[in-house]
Amino acid sequence: MRPRVLMFGWEFPPHNSGGLGTACLGLTRALAKEEVDVTFVLPKRVDLKSDHTRFVFADDGREKVNIKFRKIDSIIQPYLTSDGYIKELDRVTKKTIYGKSLIDEVKRYAQEARIIAAEEDFDVIHAHDWLSFLAGVEAKKVSGKPLILHFHATEYDRSGGQGANPEVFDLETYSISQADRLVAVSGMTKNILVDKYGVSPNKVEVIHNGIEMPDNNEVSATLEDVKAQGTKIVLYLGRITIQKGPDYFIQTAGRVLDLYDGKVLFVVVGSGDMHRQMIDQAASMGISDKVIFTGAMFGDEATRMFKTADLFVMPSVSEPFGLVPLEAALQGTPAIISKQSGISEVMVDALKTDFWDIDEMTNQIINVLKHGSLQNTLAKNALSEAKRLTWEVPAKKCVSLYNKVIRSVGSKTG
Repeated sequence: MRPRVLMFGWEFPPHNSGGLGTACLGLTRALAKEEVDVTFVLPKRVDLKSDHTRFVFADDGREKVNIKFRKIDSIIQPYLTSDGYIKELDRVTKKTIYGKSLIDEVKRYAQEARIIAAEEDFDVIHAHDWLSFLAGVEAKKVSGKPLILHFHATEYDRSGGQGANPEVFDLETYSISQADRLVAVSGMTKNILVDKYGVSPNKVEVIHNGIEMPDNNEVSATLEDVKAQGTKIVLYLGRITIQKGPDYFIQTAGRVLDLYDGKVLFVVVGSGDMHRQMIDQAASMGISDKVIFTGAMFGDEATRMFKTADLFVMPSVSEPFGLVPLEAALQGTPAIISKQSGISEVMVDALKTDFWDIDEMTNQIINVLKHGSLQNTLAKNALSEAKRLTWEVPAKKCVSLYNKVIRSVGSKTG
């Protein structure tokens, strides 16, 4: 059966600031190859028309593309917090009436979803992460079609296990009660859903994310002058927020600088609510001259940084999956990843440590920097692994799940 999917999300490349948009792009492209019809609903008006051919609708004559987009005027943004919403609300000057809080805006998105669901023809609803969940629920109420909620993260992940927002947790719990099936991007995320949300294990399907092969891998490295002096580069690339463990990266940088007898520079790429705190932390440790904060980087800029780095470190406190180590691997950069990440379940050829174990992380970094053979072996094996972990397998699993829930709902109503 060729299912028709009404898919709700809240970011999509090139208008994305994190891994969720990248995942949605990879999944929808792979679903198109499986001849699945996808109508992707976005919560705000963004110009994707000029980008479809390049990012989504590229048709090289070998595949049929079945993805179209619906857009709703909203100021929901990727990784927006309640406080951040208020600031964004003050900034906008459009005549559109917005909700007074982020939760109100999520509810407004859900009401618009009812209208779209009444207008579209589809067999199943697929909603990505909490900002889109209520939209999926309302679409189900209007259509009676089965609902799949895709958890790329839970509120426990986003809060780093410290003080989950009760409003968001309640919204997730309610949406779960209305859903037919859940998708978790890792076994770790499934365990959180079972342990913290009381979900039956049978209701959750683990479908790990994948990686897309780059269309153009001819991008050159950067920081050539620094590298020419024999300086090693250790890279952090991700949102600078408690979930990602940037403070552990800075602590480890200080320890490495004390013990490593060679030249090394630590580069922090990203933005987030802990950005100023990390700059202050580096300054208080006296290592500001050895730590560079670049701000966020995407596309070719990020690729150049991966190519430049001798090692990528992902010290996440709670990482449901984590695509970045695979992106680094595609550019020949080995990785150290925290054991508290979903990617550690499928990525064998990476060094692993607990996010809090500064001593072990320090030892691993120094070993890679000192031993070129170890760095080369890790990089070679990780590249082979990344080429194997593509979106084709997740897409096939999603198609199987779509057909399963469609048959299940049909049998109940038949």
